Amino acid sequence: MDIRWIAATLALPLAACASADGPAESTPPPAAMTCNADAGQGFVGQTAAPDLGAAVLKATGARTLRWGPPRSAMTMDYRQDRVNVMYDDAYKITQVSCG
Repeated sequence: MDIRWIAATLALPLAACASADGPAESTPPPAAMTCNADAGQGFVGQTAAPDLGAAVLKATGARTLRWGPPRSAMTMDYRQDRVNVMYDDAYKITQVSCG
């Protein structure tokens, strides 16, 4: 049995996975994904509602919105394109931050 034939057969699937151009990135440039928390501070004290969430997204320039209900666990991952809106038991917004 020729060992070169076996080695070539094993390497072929790996070669098919390789890309000459590298992995394709589908994320927009960082400048287009930043969140401005200062622009969302005017929403603190208002009642949390879906239409207000859309207004927060528009004002902050964020791409995604994450609601933070009271006493809930949230991941610690930082995303510069996300705005976090925390509210209390009365659905009053207590904090607007990015990440």
